[in-house]
Amino acid sequence: MVSEDLPGTQIGGLGKHVVTLANNLLAQGHQVDILGRNDRGLDACAAQIGFHGRFIPGFDYARPGWKELQLGVFNPLKRPFFAKKIAGAINARARHYDVVHYHGHLPMTGLYLDPGINYVQTRHDQGSECLTHLRFRSGEVCTTVTPQDCSACISANAGPLRKAVTAVAVRNYREGAAASFGSQKTVFVSEFLRRQFLRAVPGADLSRTRVIHNFIDYARLARHTRAAAGEVHRGQVMLVGRIDAGKGFGEFLAEAAPRLPPHAQVLIVGDGPEREALAAAYASARIRFLGWREYDEAIALAVRSHVCVVPSVCEEACSTTVLEALALGKQCVALARGGTPELSGYQRYPGQLQLGATMRELVGKLVLQLDGAPLVLAPAPAFGADSLQVIPKLLDFYAE
Repeated sequence: MVSEDLPGTQIGGLGKHVVTLANNLLAQGHQVDILGRNDRGLDACAAQIGFHGRFIPGFDYARPGWKELQLGVFNPLKRPFFAKKIAGAINARARHYDVVHYHGHLPMTGLYLDPGINYVQTRHDQGSECLTHLRFRSGEVCTTVTPQDCSACISANAGPLRKAVTAVAVRNYREGAAASFGSQKTVFVSEFLRRQFLRAVPGADLSRTRVIHNFIDYARLARHTRAAAGEVHRGQVMLVGRIDAGKGFGEFLAEAAPRLPPHAQVLIVGDGPEREALAAAYASARIRFLGWREYDEAIALAVRSHVCVVPSVCEEACSTTVLEALALGKQCVALARGGTPELSGYQRYPGQLQLGATMRELVGKLVLQLDGAPLVLAPAPAFGADSLQVIPKLLDFYAE
């Protein structure tokens, strides 16, 4: 496994996915190492991220800014430079492995690998065609595919020269991604992501790609459900994630705060740049900001909640938070954006995942859920997005 998101003291969803996948493969008898950064410490990296195998600090990723913000352009040389650095670390070690699986932010990395490496990459976000990975700008989903328009994400007042330089960077980036997808195996975590890339790069060869949704460790979640023994707090609403632009916490609170029923209590788990301002505006006895929590503590809170809310206003590719809520049997409300509608196929009962077209509609669906009693379910024998069901699909792809 390879990722520039590892190691770290607080790893995000992509990093957690890599660790979960690697640990499950280890448990199934495979030999798995994780290759990551060497500029975040060299000792006890595996323990820090909860990995049960060997972590290899292999490449630095420090100071990746290249003064793009100061210059007001996306630099055409920056991303290939770091892709080559990661590829070099892979090339130095790949002969010892049957497969190299890259989970990262530079889709062209595979172009710089030595021939003969059995290489697979997973695309977890819209970073296949968008240099910010989010396709979210000025509080709205970005729909443009014109490379010159991307200059607005790096400079509010870009002139013709800076727009031209950014356009070169975006075109080269997309062409590099398309070339990698056409020559090497790629997993998209939702059909939505694959459609989005084809929208930006029409005619790209995606014949070597597959859609395999994210997965969760269902056995771990089921243990929490059994430990709670049906203890659910009526009216408790839980949100978890990075409190940042695009994640919808501010939009949700603005709409929900005046509409919550008297018995409702909102728990917000996570940290991020918008936390302080939102806490100053909304924190109360009924809306609590709990900060960052360890994974098992966050899951324990979710088990005891009436409803889980995923308020992202950006287009989430394949929300693990939604999958966890569905696996726990929780009522869940989210916006009908990105790959989230695809996850309805994992519902444990009809209507478990309530999708709103707008934040106002989402909050309306939440209020309706809170009017009733919470549904308490025992763990199911199996769950469609469990790692035990999804990993065989990846192993098949590795062997292809």
